[in-house]
Amino acid sequence: MKETTSLSLNDLLKQGPLITAVEDHCAWLYFNRPEAANALSLKLLKALKAQCEKIKEDRDIRVVVLTAATGKVFCAGADLKERAAMTEEEAIETVKLIGETVEALASLPQPVIVAAAGHAFGGGLELCLAGDVRLFAKDAQYGLTETRLAIIPGAGGTQRLPRLIGPGKAKELIYTGRRISGAEAYAIGLCEHAVPVEEMATAARALAIEMAQSGPLALQAAKQAIDASADLPLAEGLRREHKAYQTILHTNDRLEGLAAFKEKRQPIYKGN
Repeated sequence: MKETTSLSLNDLLKQGPLITAVEDHCAWLYFNRPEAANALSLKLLKALKAQCEKIKEDRDIRVVVLTAATGKVFCAGADLKERAAMTEEEAIETVKLIGETVEALASLPQPVIVAAAGHAFGGGLELCLAGDVRLFAKDAQYGLTETRLAIIPGAGGTQRLPRLIGPGKAKELIYTGRRISGAEAYAIGLCEHAVPVEEMATAARALAIEMAQSGPLALQAAKQAIDASADLPLAEGLRREHKAYQTILHTNDRLEGLAAFKEKRQPIYKGN
C-alpha cells in the first residue's frame, strides 16, 4: 500500500510496528510488522489504540485509512508466538486489549476505510469488520479462523460478521474457520470493493479523498446516525436521524455548502 519499495526490510523495521501519516485531511495507519505477518503484538496493539485515541480528538482529520505498509499479509491476527510465552492471566489481558483496540477503531467518529491488500485472519479480519468501508484484494484470503484453534472470535467477530452478511453465512464461516477469497467476500457482502492487489493503493486513496471532500461534521453525523440505528425499529432510527441532522443544521459548513453550490465552486469546509 504505502510507497515503501525503495526501503529495505531493515529500514521498515526501524520505523516501528505502526507507521502513521496525515495527508489531505486523511489519517493513514500502516501496519509495519512484515517479518511477523503484521500479527497483533502487544506493542502494535498499544500503538494502534493510542493512535485511535489521538485521531478521535483531531478535528483536522476527516477520514481514517487502515492498511499495511508492505507484504502479502494485511494482518495474521493474534501474535501466537508472543501468546505462547504468556501466563494465563497475561493472555486474558491481551485478549481484552485486542477487543479494546478493535472497539477504539470502530468507535472513531470519522469514517474508517480498511484497505486489506493481503490476507487477513482472526483478529486481522475483526479489525476489517470494525471499519466502515472495506477494500479487499481479489485473490487474497480472509477468514475468522479461531475455531480451528479451539477458541472463538473474541474481538467482535461473532457480533459484527452476522450483522454484515447475515447469521447463517456468518455461522458457516465461523464454525468451519474457512478462508475465502476477496472476490467471494465481495459476493457475500463482506467487503464493499474487491480489486486487484496492484490497484489497491490507488483505489483506497481515491475513496479517502472523495470522502474527505464532504463536510466533516456531516460525515460524522451520518456515521453516528447509521451506527446508532442499525438494530432499532425504523421509527426510532428516523428519530435519531432527525436528531443527528439537527446537530449540523446551524453550522458554518452547511452555509458554505449552499454558497458553493450557488456559486458553482468547490466548497471549503472547516469543520465548524
